[in-house]
Amino acid sequence: MLRNYLKIAFRNLRKHKTFSFINIIGVAIGLACFLLIALYVQDELSYDRHHRKADRIYRVARTFLNAEKQTVELELATVAPPFGPLIKQDFPEAEQVVRMLEYGPLLKYGEKVFNEQRVFFAEENFFKVFDVRVLSGNPDQALANPFSIMLSRPMAEKYFGSQNPVGKSIRMDSQFDFIVTGTYEPLPAQSHFHPDFLASFNTLNDRRIYGSDGLRTNWGNNSFPTYVLLAEKADPAKMEKAFPAFQDRHIPAFQNTKASKYSVLNLQKLTDIHLRSHTDAEMEPTGDMQYIYLFSAIGLFILLIACINYMNLATARSAIRAKEVGMRKVVGAYREQLIGQFLSESVLLVVIALVIALTLVVLTLPLLNDFTEKQLTLNQLTDLVFIAVVLGIALITGLVSGSYPALFLTSFQPVSVLKGKIASAMRNGRLRQVLVVTQFSIAVALIISTAVVYSQMNYIRNHKLGYQKDQMVVFRMVEDSTVDYEAVKQELKRNPSIVEVGRSSRIPSGRLLDSWDAYVAQGDSMAPTKVGLKALTIDHEFLPAYEMKMAAGRNFSRAYATDDTAAFILNETAARLLGWRDPALAVGKAFGYGQRRGRIVGVVKDFHFESLHQSIAPVAMFLNSRFNNWMSVHVAAGGLKTALAHVEAVWKKRFPDRPFTFEFLDQRFGRLYATEQTQQTLFGIFAGIAILISCLGLFGLSMFMAEQRTKEIGIRKVLGATTPGLVALLSKDLLKLVIVALVLASPVAWWAMSKWLEGFAYRTDISPWVFVVTALIALLIAFATVSFQSIKAALMNPVRSLKTE
Repeated sequence: MLRNYLKIAFRNLRKHKTFSFINIIGVAIGLACFLLIALYVQDELSYDRHHRKADRIYRVARTFLNAEKQTVELELATVAPPFGPLIKQDFPEAEQVVRMLEYGPLLKYGEKVFNEQRVFFAEENFFKVFDVRVLSGNPDQALANPFSIMLSRPMAEKYFGSQNPVGKSIRMDSQFDFIVTGTYEPLPAQSHFHPDFLASFNTLNDRRIYGSDGLRTNWGNNSFPTYVLLAEKADPAKMEKAFPAFQDRHIPAFQNTKASKYSVLNLQKLTDIHLRSHTDAEMEPTGDMQYIYLFSAIGLFILLIACINYMNLATARSAIRAKEVGMRKVVGAYREQLIGQFLSESVLLVVIALVIALTLVVLTLPLLNDFTEKQLTLNQLTDLVFIAVVLGIALITGLVSGSYPALFLTSFQPVSVLKGKIASAMRNGRLRQVLVVTQFSIAVALIISTAVVYSQMNYIRNHKLGYQKDQMVVFRMVEDSTVDYEAVKQELKRNPSIVEVGRSSRIPSGRLLDSWDAYVAQGDSMAPTKVGLKALTIDHEFLPAYEMKMAAGRNFSRAYATDDTAAFILNETAARLLGWRDPALAVGKAFGYGQRRGRIVGVVKDFHFESLHQSIAPVAMFLNSRFNNWMSVHVAAGGLKTALAHVEAVWKKRFPDRPFTFEFLDQRFGRLYATEQTQQTLFGIFAGIAILISCLGLFGLSMFMAEQRTKEIGIRKVLGATTPGLVALLSKDLLKLVIVALVLASPVAWWAMSKWLEGFAYRTDISPWVFVVTALIALLIAFATVSFQSIKAALMNPVRSLKTE
């Protein structure tokens, strides 16, 4: 019987080629989108799960609070170095504790010299916590001795080619020689950190590098990723509850305030880091669980639209199959057999669509990888579990898509069908109307979302940041106390294409992570303030280089020798939070920051140093060349090529052993909103696909309605009806459904995108024009789709229409 079902199914697919093509393509596109999204979601959910003990590994994170208001000021994924050994000492459930420190040094072997960014100093028990495939060397001893280093396989090939690197020496920062003790396979792409080199943590005990005293007592340098491997059945929540007392026991109180009042420790599960951790200093960019939910929902919605499309098209052709059903019933076919036949046809169609969908996935996967910067592979398609899921989805899609047509067509009474009296039985299309409304509601919501995301990104691109962002070239300076950086700057400025050169501890587009305690005058003494100010050390030319404007007072000046040690510049937000609503009132006031005491010489107008996701932070700026590791070069318009050539020439002259690398500031800002740019494109693509498949469904429904009203159209034409009038008559009912979809989808889309915009401290408003334009687009597309079939029916010869059975 199954063979008979399949034979009939193939015959029907061949007989109605156009109908079959539209149906198969619609389902194939829906399945392809679903599979691509499934691959992406599977990849995101698999982060850090390759470690055998992943369910017991936790990262220690630290949050700083305003002691008075108990509001969050800073969230870090790294902690101070003393925490690691003390956690191991105080908590017996901590089976292993491993600390790391990421560093970006200059490495040299022979004539090969590279600036590396992913060198991790790691404790010797690193391999007892994380599963890393060691290719050479003893993992238990490779990181035990100071000045030992392990290389990932690509780095070993980069520096040593086909040679065995073990035992060879590699030089770091032109000062220290490290002995290679092993090699290892890089961590997979689905890892929240990727060390290219693993150096012995014991090296940091050398006081030339960090010093053992600093590792034991420095509570302020929160730069150390610290991981805890808990014993089996240990309760991380119980451990977190003990952290406040743990901190108060070990960290000295500050200004009679216990550490637990301003510092909070918590444990982050390793497998949650990529999607659920959003601290101010992640080791690598993370994902977002909200986007996983969002894209999963979009994938399901598009698949649902494809199923609805199939139902509508199958129902639209029901008149052709009705007599076939009647004849089969007359000759003894049971309804169950007919249902089985139609479901087998549906499943066959979906299987064909699945083959096409898999082909589309293979063809578009490289584009998806380029777009998302991932390394999704076809190997995931060969995973047995994934194959089972895909086949299950195909089967469910076929059954769901074919269920309504099967039940609908087999419900006709054979006598009524053979007499041609099926019109009344088929007139009730309420379910089909609901399906069309559902389709277009999803499509409309995606169009509105695309428009809002585009509007916000356009707002970001055009928002005034408070400084010059374009024509800025930035690069890190060499950390060498013997270098005369002022001489380097003056040499750079000799080129007429270079407007100004400034130095700073951080540059715009980065996070302001440094802060100290601020003091203001109170009577005859300096009193601490509860306002948390971010620290930014700069030089005299930093503000002019970025064309920042003063709200009051002056910039730092070499004419005042005291500026080097006793002058501060605040931004407007800092002055306001400290009580000076008028910036001019702050100028000349006594001020202290950290260990420095002096006076405020100026207040600069507010500027967006960080991304527009964050509010403008209160900033205290002062001169301190020791921390100014960034150089910012403002290039004149049209002089970029000659300026870059000059900068590179100066660099090679001053630092012949170090490669020159630079970035454009506007490109760095672009990366801040890479996720939103991706969303904008994906929403646009998904909206287009949803509209395409929805229009196929609308096309099917218009076919159905035109077929049911063929005689009516003929009579109306005989009585003098015009083609435009008939088109309007046939189109209005379907366009009403689109209007209903607009009414239903608009408030839902407005609510969802309002929530999305809350992630930006500075955001655009959702304009009413978004909904007006979306409505016009949806109605225009719907009318174009429906009118095609309506015009075809209206132009039909009325004699032929009246002869239609």
